Amino acid sequence: MNKIVLFCWLFSSLTLAMAEDRVIPDFDPDIGEEIMEICAGCHGIYAQGTPDGEYPRLAGLNPAYLERQIILFKTRKRINIPMIPYANDHELSPEDVKNITAYIASIELPRHMSKLDPNKEFDPLARLEESKKVTNIPHYPGDPKAGGKLYRQECASCHGRKGEGKWKKRVPMLTGQHSDYLLRQIENIRKGKRFHDSEDDAELFRGYTDEEIANILAWLSYQDD
Repeated sequence: MNKIVLFCWLFSSLTLAMAEDRVIPDFDPDIGEEIMEICAGCHGIYAQGTPDGEYPRLAGLNPAYLERQIILFKTRKRINIPMIPYANDHELSPEDVKNITAYIASIELPRHMSKLDPNKEFDPLARLEESKKVTNIPHYPGDPKAGGKLYRQECASCHGRKGEGKWKKRVPMLTGQHSDYLLRQIENIRKGKRFHDSEDDAELFRGYTDEEIANILAWLSYQDD
């Protein structure tokens, strides 16, 4: 097998594997869109979250991971006050959960605006709508080089080489998530406020200084450039 053929085979195999890794189960898009109208009040119409870190980005996360979080909210193993009115079988039946989690997982958020086509008439409304979907995390203050070294030592084995997450293992992505949200979760883990996390996680984060945490967040904020 010559080098060109080998490269093409490897590339096609990798592409297929990646596609298989991100399989989204069948769902009813109309029901998903209807439920999303409620979720949008906090998480945004495209599940993009809020830049201030109050509400996380959900778009593109593994539906099985999202479903597990909803179950944790329903059983009060994960405490979140805004979710209490919705995290029950009356408001979110098991069938609704499957539809909304698959719907959210199917949402793709571009990192940058598309280039304008000089041969097409400019459509300001379409451009505005496109801009609402763009999610590119602002650079977080810190030393990204030092943060990258720490990330590779402690985080990459679970969350992926560039913070992209691991779909099959239901490990969420960190790249593309709002930095202030990540910081808030780290602080909650340190303080033992995330009851669904293990004490090992708390001990791990307590071992880092605030500067080291900031450096990791800085490195992650560069990964979706």
